[in-house]
Amino acid sequence: MTLQGKHALVTGGGTGIGLAIAQALAAEGAQVTITGRRQEVLDAVAGDGIFGMAMDVRDEVDVIAKIATAVEARGPVQICVANAGVAEGRAVHKTSMEFWRNMMATNLDGAFLTIRECLHSMRQTDWGRVITMASIAGVKGLPGAACYTASKHGLIGLTRALSEDYMGKPMTFNAICPAYVDTPIVERNTDNIAKRAGISEDDARAVMVNANRHKRLIAPEEIAATVMWLVRPGSESVNGQVIEIAGGQM
Repeated sequence: MTLQGKHALVTGGGTGIGLAIAQALAAEGAQVTITGRRQEVLDAVAGDGIFGMAMDVRDEVDVIAKIATAVEARGPVQICVANAGVAEGRAVHKTSMEFWRNMMATNLDGAFLTIRECLHSMRQTDWGRVITMASIAGVKGLPGAACYTASKHGLIGLTRALSEDYMGKPMTFNAICPAYVDTPIVERNTDNIAKRAGISEDDARAVMVNANRHKRLIAPEEIAATVMWLVRPGSESVNGQVIEIAGGQM
């Protein structure tokens, strides 16, 4: 089976994990809409079945309008990958309400809005896959990142609840929980950790590498391979699951 004729939507699809997923889906024939806040980033990677569309997942009006436009152009969304997110640690006593709300608006509200709007067209078809990009922080407490941890715990709860709502229907809902992945987010976090802890960038990067059980950063393509398993035949009974990709037990 190829994904010929299937329309996939991947938020945060211009870089990192989202881009790797979009490229894997397009390689198997899907028409892939990728979204992000910067059109120029999306345009740089568009082509060969990948179509860039600027969209702010925090903005309900924008999400409604843009997903409707994508459906009109490429048909019902049958693969929804809610991948857009921000990852930044901050001690609770240093966390402003603005920081908290932006994290929740992006990581949790954004996923909710994306899934809700994709379901409008997906529900009219005979097959669908919804995959949320949570984090290992969704299944354990991440030190120094209470806000991020809470947002990812919430995302897993949303995914599990949706799997129950649609139980017995031809759609599945699963969450992927990566540990540290070799993406631009790690590069940004390297600088942040170095500044906060007063250590070198090499030592800061080592903090993240050593947090993974196999002591290396995970390749984005490893996450994409998991998504491809979930959209191929043979995964029909994988539903409401939290799939940890961390190099070992956490």
